[in-house]
Amino acid sequence: MANNKNELSVRSTVFSHNGHIPPEYTCEGRNINPPLEINNIPEETKTLALIVEDPDASHGVYNHWVVWNILPNEAIAEGSNPGISGTNSFGKTGYGGPCPPSGSHRYFFKVFALDTDLDLLAGSAKEALLDAMKGHVLAEGVLMGKYQKKKTMAET
Repeated sequence: MANNKNELSVRSTVFSHNGHIPPEYTCEGRNINPPLEINNIPEETKTLALIVEDPDASHGVYNHWVVWNILPNEAIAEGSNPGISGTNSFGKTGYGGPCPPSGSHRYFFKVFALDTDLDLLAGSAKEALLDAMKGHVLAEGVLMGKYQKKKTMAET
């Protein structure tokens, strides 16, 4: 059997790939994670890892959510905290919604199917997660959404 890298299907019921993330899931709303559905998961998958990042931030990639050891056979519910959370660029664990200071930014929800449970301490940084995943990724997929803050009265 060929060892082809599978592609996960990552989708949300609240925004489409390349679509606009609703304000509810940002700093201007409830700041909770959107619901995510992951399909085409390889049979050998033990856990999933998820990284949400904004490559358009002025000081380099901004990490909004770093999480691993997610059970592979259930959807990630809205406002949930599955698996074990690492530290995001806000200096906190868990999800931190889009909150671009200016303009429209892209947010990549990257999901990785892994052949193992990761032995990483809660609160670990994205770099530690990427190192721990090396050699264990069976498949990966991405969902990209965009967000631009609404102008406030003071800005008009």
